[in-house]
Amino acid sequence: MKKKKKVNAAILIIGNEILSGRTQDKNISFISNWLNLNCGITVMEVRIIPDVEKTIVKNIRNLSKNFNYVFTTGGIGPTHDDITAQSVAKAFKVKYGYHKEAYKILEHYYGEKKFNDGRKKMAKMPVTAKLIYNPSSAAPGFITKNVFSLPGVPSILNSMIENCKKYLIKGLKVHSKTINLFTVESNISLQLASIQKKYKRFVDIGSYPFFRLGKIGVSVVSRSSSKNKLTSVQKDLMKVVKSKKIKILSI
Repeated sequence: MKKKKKVNAAILIIGNEILSGRTQDKNISFISNWLNLNCGITVMEVRIIPDVEKTIVKNIRNLSKNFNYVFTTGGIGPTHDDITAQSVAKAFKVKYGYHKEAYKILEHYYGEKKFNDGRKKMAKMPVTAKLIYNPSSAAPGFITKNVFSLPGVPSILNSMIENCKKYLIKGLKVHSKTINLFTVESNISLQLASIQKKYKRFVDIGSYPFFRLGKIGVSVVSRSSSKNKLTSVQKDLMKVVKSKKIKILSI
């Protein structure tokens, strides 16, 4: 597929168990890293919402309009509170029911005798959806418009995500460089602001405090699709480090 300069995405985490703190989300960092490294797609927003149909529908519609792609996780399993599929269908006014191909895949996987109502439910989705094949547990994810619906279980999601690649328009990969310094943010804040202003169209610069080896420090992270601009930023940062005689932990 053709490359665009900037392609973005949003992630919608669906599940009461995430909001309650009972389950720790591992999918955000995995999806974000995979999209950038493999497709040059930058995740610009993440939302975590409950298993409530109105809330899911509202967020699906909003994110779908404002981003190139939306990735949902959770809510496509066999239980009563798995309502992502029907919510996506409602959001796009698409018929919800048994997807013929998904039904055949699951029936073959479980066998006719073990293909109970709960397992049949995993074949229900927007009937016109494209499938995201599942090499781990057979139950497919699905694509409706620009929304990719994936399971919430990290190991299963990880095994499926490569099957999304052929449907994605690729953008420019964002590279990053990090300098870890033994200093405080206030000591370099004016200089960082000046460098950011100089490269504002090309590079994003962030500073993140840390406490390591008994000392306070700052990680300065620069991100850009241009390796040349990153190199220029690094040179400017090193000038600041030398002028202020700041000790470098690592680069």
